[in-house]
Amino acid sequence: MKNQPIEIIDLNDLSLSERTASYILPAEKPTIIETSASPSIPYLLAGLKRLHIKPEDIVYIIVTHIHLDHAGGVGLLLESCPNATVIVHPRGERHLADPSRLIAGAKAIYGNSFSELFDPILPVPNHRLVVKADLDTLDLGGDRILTFYDTPGHAKHHLSIHDSLTNAIFTGDTLGILYPTSMTNGTELILPSTSPNQFDPNAMLSSMKRVRELNVNTIYFGHYGKSDYPDHVYHQLAEWLNRYLKISERIVEKHSHADFETLSELVAEALFNRVEIESDISDPTVFDYIRFDLTICAQGIVEYLLNKKD
Repeated sequence: MKNQPIEIIDLNDLSLSERTASYILPAEKPTIIETSASPSIPYLLAGLKRLHIKPEDIVYIIVTHIHLDHAGGVGLLLESCPNATVIVHPRGERHLADPSRLIAGAKAIYGNSFSELFDPILPVPNHRLVVKADLDTLDLGGDRILTFYDTPGHAKHHLSIHDSLTNAIFTGDTLGILYPTSMTNGTELILPSTSPNQFDPNAMLSSMKRVRELNVNTIYFGHYGKSDYPDHVYHQLAEWLNRYLKISERIVEKHSHADFETLSELVAEALFNRVEIESDISDPTVFDYIRFDLTICAQGIVEYLLNKKD
């Protein structure tokens, strides 16, 4: 198969369109980047069929990080892709082989919604896992080389992947979330993804700087789609991250005796109000996406601030 541009498949995550993406690189060694959770796998397989790509022809499946909305479905997908190898960050390998800790962590965050969002979560056999560390490469054939970058901030087990053919980079959640432009009057609203439990704003900004120095043409987000305006992405991420922290710090300081759950609810509501006021929203449906994200993001910020105080 000849090298072709990057294809996008909408995975209908959370039953929302343009929420989570899988990217297909139809190279000599066909490659998938991101799988989302298991309920999204039928949409991924249907997308491959539309692209006339047979699952058994897939050579590599790459996950940017091991959070379940990015990698939870990889074990199930492997049942349909018998010749594929899974590429993962060094810190993520053992958790894909034995996802029990991932499952426990997600249940703590998502509670009663866990099963509907993520089941089933299947282990990946060790012999089908390959680790890629910082600056490692992967040859897809036809002069198409992927280069892997360690980009923490959202998570310590996070890779961003540069594609030499298109000078594009797949950043998972490190550079934030791009909301559907069809709902934002065509403007690109990019908000930080600060979910628990490894959120680190300084590491996030350092990773952003590293990506910026690559001078890429395009940034592909796990949620959702691409931006051909990298400078806009960097500005939005830095600006909103600063706002998130300032708003959250004031709340944590003011309510110093409140418990974690209360602080998280207060922070989520305050952040949502700020985004609602300052964003150009044409379709109120996007608020469903944003409110869901901020509920999780607030937990990560509160956890970070409380740990910082200790």
